[in-house]
Amino acid sequence: MIKHIVFFNLAENAEGKNRAENARIIKEELEKLSSRIAGLRRIEVGINASEAPQDNYHLALYCEFDSFDDLNAYQVHPEHQRVAAYIAKVKTARACVDYQAG
Repeated sequence: MIKHIVFFNLAENAEGKNRAENARIIKEELEKLSSRIAGLRRIEVGINASEAPQDNYHLALYCEFDSFDDLNAYQVHPEHQRVAAYIAKVKTARACVDYQAG
């Protein structure tokens, strides 16, 4: 199993929306991918809690795939590319780790 974990920091304001609005949009759009992309076995998106340290990343993405081929197919899938294009407009930082579990 391949695990794909991504953290994003978001601009305070971008695309006419504040950080919280953009975080919700990204969460909703990423979660829709579960029914649209074959090979994406699990997806979970979390927004940093208001009670959590404010220097944490603002958004976390966790995905599971059977193989790196499935992960690579996800990366270039048009639906993922659409969401990624929006994220690119509103993010200020990104960190990612892809690893094979088990």
